[in-house]
Amino acid sequence: MKVKKYLNFVCGAQSLEELWHGHVQQMAEFGFDRLIYGYTRYKTETSLGDPEDFVILSNHKSEYLNGFLHKGLYLSAPMLRWALENEGAGSWRIVQEMAATGTLTPEAQKVHEFNRQLDMNAGYTISFYSASNRYKGAISLAAQAGISQEKVDALWQECGDDIVLMNNVAHLKILTLPYTAPNRSLTKRQREVLQWVGDGKTTQDIALLMELTPATIEKHLRLARESLAVETTAQAVLKAALHNQMYVMDT
Repeated sequence: MKVKKYLNFVCGAQSLEELWHGHVQQMAEFGFDRLIYGYTRYKTETSLGDPEDFVILSNHKSEYLNGFLHKGLYLSAPMLRWALENEGAGSWRIVQEMAATGTLTPEAQKVHEFNRQLDMNAGYTISFYSASNRYKGAISLAAQAGISQEKVDALWQECGDDIVLMNNVAHLKILTLPYTAPNRSLTKRQREVLQWVGDGKTTQDIALLMELTPATIEKHLRLARESLAVETTAQAVLKAALHNQMYVMDT
């Protein structure tokens, strides 16, 4: 679809599923048929945070995701390292040149070989601007199997600005939509008590407002902390808010 039509679609998307499905289709029109988007709000100088807290969206087959994500290859991926140090679009020619000159680390070489085995030979990575050192997001756009990096670079010369714009707008939209990490979803009650805590209410206040006992409120708070894998209620409120799980409308 045209850029204007795509931007209207993104602005109107009501869920991550709807947005991601449309974005995958749009990038496929440019010849990028395998995407993986990642975002963390828990980055430090030595870590990207708990992988279970990452926002991950992808249409890759399970074979690739199992190796790249679940077995931790992403930690040594050359283009991920590039994305952590840069913003904007990066051609995968970077990796090809490193491989040709023998400057890949042994760990990065393993990632390079893994990608080659699964026809991940040409593409671009877009690293998004971050307002905080704790935040980082990027998307990998893999070209269709059999397309050379030379052809991808030529395409990028012609359409790269539009592709970067579309991905940046999609990224900004993703940040506004509720995301539930696997095994870390909140029940309606847990979300409600956290919302009241966020409004500054005490346990006694919440018990009165929800017509429950203080002990029941404490139970919901404990289960919310366990669901979000945090130690304190303040952390639970923050994490739920960061993943847009607070004040959401039930559908």
